[in-house]
Amino acid sequence: MKKSFLSFLFAVAAFQLRAEDGHQLWLRPHATVPVTVVAPASRSVLLATAKQELQQGWQGNAGATVTLTLKKDKAIRYDGYRISPSGVQAVTERGLLYGVFELIRCQQTGQAAQAGVSNPSYEYRLLNHWDNPDGSVERGYAGQSIFWRKDSSFVTTSRDKTLWQEYARANASVGINGAVVNNVNASPRILSAEYLARVKAIADVLRPYGVKTFLAVKFSSPVLLGGLKTADPLDPAVVKWWQAKAKEIYQQIPDFGGFLVKASSEGQPGPQDYGRTHADGANMLADAVRPYGGLVMWRAFVYSPSDKDRAKQAYNEFVPLDGKFRDNVIIQVKNGPVDFQPREPFSPLFGAMKKTSVMPEFQITQEYLGHSIDLAFLSTMWEECLGSDTYQAGPGSTVARVTDGSVYPQKHTAMAGVANTGLDRNWTGQDFGQANWYAFGRLAWNNQLKSAQIADEWLKQTFAGAADQQATASAADWNANFLAPVTQMMLDSREAVVNYSMPLGLHHIMSATHDHYGPGPWWAPPKMRADWTPPYYHQADAQGVGFNRTTTGSNAVSQYHEPLASQLNDPATCPDEYLLWFHHLPWDFKMKSGNTLWNELCAHYDKGVHQVRQFQQTWDQTRPYVDAERFAAVQNKLRAQSGAAVLWKDACLLYFQQFSKLPIPASVEPPMHTLDGVIANDMVRPRPLPRP
Repeated sequence: MKKSFLSFLFAVAAFQLRAEDGHQLWLRPHATVPVTVVAPASRSVLLATAKQELQQGWQGNAGATVTLTLKKDKAIRYDGYRISPSGVQAVTERGLLYGVFELIRCQQTGQAAQAGVSNPSYEYRLLNHWDNPDGSVERGYAGQSIFWRKDSSFVTTSRDKTLWQEYARANASVGINGAVVNNVNASPRILSAEYLARVKAIADVLRPYGVKTFLAVKFSSPVLLGGLKTADPLDPAVVKWWQAKAKEIYQQIPDFGGFLVKASSEGQPGPQDYGRTHADGANMLADAVRPYGGLVMWRAFVYSPSDKDRAKQAYNEFVPLDGKFRDNVIIQVKNGPVDFQPREPFSPLFGAMKKTSVMPEFQITQEYLGHSIDLAFLSTMWEECLGSDTYQAGPGSTVARVTDGSVYPQKHTAMAGVANTGLDRNWTGQDFGQANWYAFGRLAWNNQLKSAQIADEWLKQTFAGAADQQATASAADWNANFLAPVTQMMLDSREAVVNYSMPLGLHHIMSATHDHYGPGPWWAPPKMRADWTPPYYHQADAQGVGFNRTTTGSNAVSQYHEPLASQLNDPATCPDEYLLWFHHLPWDFKMKSGNTLWNELCAHYDKGVHQVRQFQQTWDQTRPYVDAERFAAVQNKLRAQSGAAVLWKDACLLYFQQFSKLPIPASVEPPMHTLDGVIANDMVRPRPLPRP
């Protein structure tokens, strides 16, 4: 079942005669050889898809026979599969499809398919699309929605179906089995008859690739859409309305996955409007979808205007409700306690709710990490979170293990990623943004995978053979001059963004004027609620900088289990990367490196700038190994990112220098901007804003 990687490179080169626009993602066309597929007799669209993918993608021995077998196996759970010399065995047809994609992935990357069982870490592995009915995408940086459009919203075209099929295929190739196709800030219209017909059309196209369709719903829909006087979850009329709506949906989409709910958060309506709890609201919806096997994912991203620490609010609201949710409810928790920042400690909710199913939510779209401009491979960020030890059930109780059922008996397990897809031809705006979509799927399937392996896989499938010169290059040349340096660039990229934007635990200091792109530590418009402004988080003054979350401050450290709470509470033992998250420290505080806090801060900002410049040099040297179109596109993005990094460094250091009154060290590149100039322009952008 294996062909040499070098042979694959030579074969693929023949297909690269047209311009590369990135649309084919990591599923680019390649030369194949005939294979005989033996499979159960079935009219199943899923099984037909598995057979088709194997026949169209096989690069193993010509004329080989591969058997697809559906058979009970106690070692296989969810949609897992068993690889053997004869083929793929699974207990579900989805499992067979995923096993087929594993065989093809191994052939394309030059790896031997590992015999044995591969089970997904999570039962549900979903993308959350923040797409609106008018076709816009909240926090979307790759064009309009692939699902919705302003004009002719209810007409499904052949172009729509082709795009949805390509999207579904990409998801299936990395094991993603669910999609929430609309924004968590949901419109009640999504539950109207017209929109449900569109949802049915979407579901029909996603189904052959094993992707279930879910909807985000507005809690007040019974009032706004149904004409009721209340949305109180304990009101019999409201209960009846949701039951009828669930029945209507499942009559059209029998395999509909369920609801995602953002409620009592950021002004969104919810059960608290009626004096009820999150459990009351979630359970009412869970009961409505239970007869059909549906799921309710209830987001824990909740906070209200308060003088207290926003980072504590989700824990304070949800932990007292542990054990009070139906077993078809999963609490969806962002990786950190604030909001998808470039670096956050893990949310203390992970592991704290021992009687309730809890799922991680990651953000694939780069809201705070450079939109679709900056290179930031987020797999390292998610690996860091999943590997963090909560200590909730003793050492080794990592975020991964307390959410995948290894530590606590969860009825359901899941992982969600806020999608970065749009109508741009390359789907994600930035070609390397595709790697985050890929990485999310791979980590949702196996939460123990390492980012280096994921980067290696993605690069080989996405760029191998993508240049005319490749036909004359050896595998050793390609590995040494493209694969190794670009893999390292990807692995370093997220840390570079942290360094030049929010190092040492700083967070939420971006400009809100430009949709969270670029620096704005000064941003605090009159009458703006405090917890939406950077000064609330960095707390810079003449005495120092940082948010005091120790026992002498907000005491957020108490939400973490020992020994972690004590470690974070002491600046001497708190990891540097979280130092200013938990501590307000003097500018002359002595760091572990021996530097003062001010000098260390300056060094991090400067390092981030130089890291991005090194990325530019690394990429420039890959020209012989990359198609001209994507080489130029990435080069332009890195050029813009380099300018943005300098702006971040200059703006933040000049702003904080007002308080520290200390000189910028001679070892740090002098500022190119003035603080007054940056603030006056509210941010001098290296290029126009991405499309909203």
